[in-house]
Amino acid sequence: MTVERKGERKRSHRVSFFALLLRNRLAIFGLMVLSIIVVLCLLAPLLPVTDPDKTDLAIRLQKPFTENHWLGTDHLGRDIWSRILWGTRVSLVVGISASLFAAIIGSLIGILAGYFGGRADNLMMRGIDMLMAFPYILLALAIVAVLGPGLMNALYAIAIVNIPFFARNVRGIAVTLKRREFIDAAQLSGKNNLQILFTEVLPNVLPVIVITLSTTIGWMILETAGLSFLGLGAQPPQADLGSMLGEGRKLIITAPHVSTIPGIMIFLIVMSINLLGDGIRDTLDPRLKAGALLRPASRTQTELPDQESIAGNDQGILNVNSLKTEFHTGSRIFKAVNSVDFQLYTGECLGVVGESGSGKSVTALSLLGLVASPPGKIVSGSVVFEDSDLLRISDRQLRTLRGGRISYIFQDPLVTLHPLYSVGEQLAEAILCHRFMSHHSAWKEAINLLDMVRIPNAPVRAKNYPFQLSGGMRQRVSIAMALANDPDILIADEPTTALDVTVQAEVLRLLRELIRGKDMSLIFITHDFGVIGQLCDRVVVMYAGKVVEQGSVVDVLTAPHHPYTRKLIECVPQLGNPDKKLVEIPGLPPAMDNLPDGCAFAPRCDLVQDQCRGDEIVLETLESGRKVRCRRVMEVVAR
Repeated sequence: MTVERKGERKRSHRVSFFALLLRNRLAIFGLMVLSIIVVLCLLAPLLPVTDPDKTDLAIRLQKPFTENHWLGTDHLGRDIWSRILWGTRVSLVVGISASLFAAIIGSLIGILAGYFGGRADNLMMRGIDMLMAFPYILLALAIVAVLGPGLMNALYAIAIVNIPFFARNVRGIAVTLKRREFIDAAQLSGKNNLQILFTEVLPNVLPVIVITLSTTIGWMILETAGLSFLGLGAQPPQADLGSMLGEGRKLIITAPHVSTIPGIMIFLIVMSINLLGDGIRDTLDPRLKAGALLRPASRTQTELPDQESIAGNDQGILNVNSLKTEFHTGSRIFKAVNSVDFQLYTGECLGVVGESGSGKSVTALSLLGLVASPPGKIVSGSVVFEDSDLLRISDRQLRTLRGGRISYIFQDPLVTLHPLYSVGEQLAEAILCHRFMSHHSAWKEAINLLDMVRIPNAPVRAKNYPFQLSGGMRQRVSIAMALANDPDILIADEPTTALDVTVQAEVLRLLRELIRGKDMSLIFITHDFGVIGQLCDRVVVMYAGKVVEQGSVVDVLTAPHHPYTRKLIECVPQLGNPDKKLVEIPGLPPAMDNLPDGCAFAPRCDLVQDQCRGDEIVLETLESGRKVRCRRVMEVVAR
């Protein structure tokens, strides 16, 4: 029988549906309002209220807050409070029942038509088009005229005319899902069409069904009220909100409360259902289950200790000290950046290298407060640029530095470039945000920037949209945008990852020439030591959110000290040396929410000793200026 150690992985858990829903305050407000209405309606038979159909002309049109009739009476002396309770019961039952009927039939038609396509799609959607060719209220009136007046017939009519809304919305999503790779993977795994529809397609269209359902319930209540208003829905003496609204229409001047009160009830029901539907839609969306139901802040949230900002020094143009960035998801805390220290010197190219998930990109994003909050949070450290700590300056000061003196090249230009604006307009906007000039001058400057990054026929290309450019061209536009205001520091987050080797070499050559010509500093993030060797002066090696080795590129490449650095270098193939055996790093990086004690690389290291699993290992500085986080190396050096 083994005892669970502190370093073992904790059992992962997901945030519950209700916990996610509770984060949406508007949805909770809608749920509370709707719950109060539903509870009152369900308790109507038990509440001390009069018969909703009892008339008494002696007390007709009494105003609200009168004795025994706190919402007043109508033109026949019937108690409005009692009729509101019973009428709301009828309206909710009709609205919800008709919505569920329309949702089930319409969604089924949409899923089948979108997934199977072909003749099935044409047959079903042409029938839907025929229904949509008629104004829906006129079609509902025609159906009720054929079936006859009555509440159940009104329910059928309202449900039928709303089937096309569900069918159209769901069909559009199903058509796009059918062409997705995970559907192909499900087919290759042996799933039949029925299994794919229930396990792959339905979960992805469910948020669309829910939000359409929440909106349709409100509309159906209004449509039912309209039919009752015309005498085709609930028949006297049965009360519903629509008939009450119709009865009070003629008394809007003399007794406005008779129609105003049911109108307010309709508003509260529709509003609460829509707010709750939006919240449920967000909660069901798997992309939002990471805890981002709140609107992301324009700057990373900070919870820094009360201390004075560290002043700038002559160590470098940028000094990062004890930087810690965490992601808080439910009760779990992911330590993505864990006490990172490094300096960047003027005119230097500093490479940051490591496996995916080692904390490189989060470190770079933390420098300018670009980590999404929630769930990201900077909890410690300082980022000193000249005499200012970027983690403690005001939002206005930080906005001035972003894209101005410190620029960022993101990894995927197709995502970061705006799809609805030409690249020239986006470059001009980047210039106008930091410099005072006319739009015409900014446009000329944008064309000059495109020429500088060697985009052919720049005046024409400036009018193109991002989707009209190749991957290499888009990356050049991103570089031009980052250089628009002559920054002192340029951060490039794996800008060549998605490019082929030829375009990658061109981009690296371009960056090298631009940096040398403008005397700016560059932080280049990559997972490839081959790129580091071509471009950078110094290198920072990261693993599990920490710096494990730091030094000049020549020293690190020729004599790596940390076992992880040596493994990374051995993974790089060498041209002209076909006999070199590529070595893979065994195992996987540790979970960032449950890091092991001591050295995080110990479970994958071939030189591990018992002392490596002990206390925290600090980043030591050697006499040569190299920095390394390894007890075994320090012992060898000490000898």
